[in-house]
Amino acid sequence: MKSSKLIAGSAVAGLLALSMTGMTGSEAQAQDKKPAREKCYGIVKKGQNDCGTAKHSCAGKAKADNDPDDWKYVAQGSCEKLGGKTKTPPKPVQK
Repeated sequence: MKSSKLIAGSAVAGLLALSMTGMTGSEAQAQDKKPAREKCYGIVKKGQNDCGTAKHSCAGKAKADNDPDDWKYVAQGSCEKLGGKTKTPPKPVQK
């Protein structure tokens, strides 16, 4: 009988500890929200782009630092502070 009381007491103590350290609903929702991000062109280091371009088809394939066609996701509003552009670079004119 002593072991069953010990197990029950431990379970209750564990539940109380979890309830004291648990997050409220609003805290959990705030943690689930991702910060707003934007594509930033021209700031990517070699091999660190987030997606394909006309030059290559996959993330991580940037061949040079700061190529104007390669982009990376950054926090909303920080692209120009990092020296990049938020708009797609113009396509070269073909002759």
